[in-house]
Amino acid sequence: MEGGGKKTMILKPIKISKNLDDENEAVLLSPPSRMFHEPSYNVYVLAIMGWKVAIEVDAIKAELQTKMLKHPRFSSLQVMDETDGGGNMRWVPTTVNMDDHVIVPQLITDDNTDTDKLVEEYISNLSTTTVDKSKPLWDFHVLNVKTSHAEATSIFRFHHSLGDGVALMSLLLSCFRTISDPTSLPTLPLSSSSSSKDKSNLSNRKKNWLLIMWQYLLKLWLLITLLSNTVVDVLLFIATALFLKDSQSPFTAIQGFNASTRQRYIYRTVNLDDIKFIKDVTNAKVNDVVLGITQAAMSRYIHRRYGKSKFLQQGMRCRANVIMNLRPVLGVQSVAEMIEKNASVIQGNCFGFFIVPLTISQLENPLDYVRKTKTSMDRKKHSLEAQCTFYASQLFLKFFGFKGAAKLAQRVPFQTTLAVSNVIGPREEVSCAGHPLEFIAPACSGYPTGIMVHVCSYAKKLTFVIAVDEGIIPDLNQLGDDFTDSYMLIKEAAVLTKLKMTKVD
Repeated sequence: MEGGGKKTMILKPIKISKNLDDENEAVLLSPPSRMFHEPSYNVYVLAIMGWKVAIEVDAIKAELQTKMLKHPRFSSLQVMDETDGGGNMRWVPTTVNMDDHVIVPQLITDDNTDTDKLVEEYISNLSTTTVDKSKPLWDFHVLNVKTSHAEATSIFRFHHSLGDGVALMSLLLSCFRTISDPTSLPTLPLSSSSSSKDKSNLSNRKKNWLLIMWQYLLKLWLLITLLSNTVVDVLLFIATALFLKDSQSPFTAIQGFNASTRQRYIYRTVNLDDIKFIKDVTNAKVNDVVLGITQAAMSRYIHRRYGKSKFLQQGMRCRANVIMNLRPVLGVQSVAEMIEKNASVIQGNCFGFFIVPLTISQLENPLDYVRKTKTSMDRKKHSLEAQCTFYASQLFLKFFGFKGAAKLAQRVPFQTTLAVSNVIGPREEVSCAGHPLEFIAPACSGYPTGIMVHVCSYAKKLTFVIAVDEGIIPDLNQLGDDFTDSYMLIKEAAVLTKLKMTKVD
């Protein structure tokens, strides 16, 4: 088993001193990507995938060879450039040996082996190791052992400098095909623009001066609200970076966190149709339901384990640092076409943050967790906090360099209780090289927060991935069960509410 719980030596990027003026030969890493190489912000993405059949390694290896390696970032080294003295790094194309990247560990099992625990430990050990910087920064681990979740498990690990979750998800899915039609690429759900339809309908109405005045007043009010919310949110974000810390709780990051801290991962899968049903009953969004379930699970965990006397729940400051994608979702079809043309489909990292307060208390009606979240999220929709944090980080990079920006990026997650990330997966069931996929569970290692919740949709499933620093939560599987139980309670409350609404009608 790789890692063994021990820290491994981290190799420094290879240094180059030759003239690299040819941009086609060696392109600079973008500043956000370069920042991910700072020791305090050395983040890896782990795409945990469960399969319905045992993995044929050669078939998967051939698929990765023909698809992934066409993208230059997966076939390039990241090397330190000594020519400018600024600590910049460049992409330098190299020859990739797939045997160095596809890892098949020899796992010893028998009838008494707890394979679920075995896979959990292996993934946890990956959080203490890094990919050798003398090769492209990704690897693919194959665990051909049956668990309660799948017939086999794989972990696709890549350094966050390669790109953000949205771009990498599209790139990864270009290796897949739908099960219903093996010649078709999977599709990602894209948000429909209902507002444009409303505007077109409005333009067709007979306008008079009163209606026009009302529209201008409404737009003015929305603009004022947007500006005021943005100012307040940005000031609170700055205060969080400087001094405003969440209350001490079982989910608080250990003092002196560093990127080599061992992390543990569990995942729980629920029915996506049920999530959409709850969304419709509460007139909310999927993200509102996800955050509602999250705060319900955290409240349930604290109340069961510690009781009301341990933590003053009503006065407890608990906030989620939500990671928001700021670029349009890349369609898998477009990504595949760009790969075939050897065009770049990943343009660095493009995401911002916004902070959402969470309610950690026992609420009588489980649906109130979703309603409270909806109230907070509706306000965030009328704020440019995420956009401001993105551009502020660019300015910070420019004036304070990679080390200063990395410290700032580490500060906000450390001051809040948890981080939340939501990645959209394919709408259909898919397969890769004849291997049907059971689930996909993305996670991170090295992110500076005590607990991180990743959510990923796939076909009719939604998977929660909970990642925590080792030692914070001793009974992590119980916390995972709290997520499932909270989902069930909220679903039952939604069913009862729907029945009452039906009787009234």
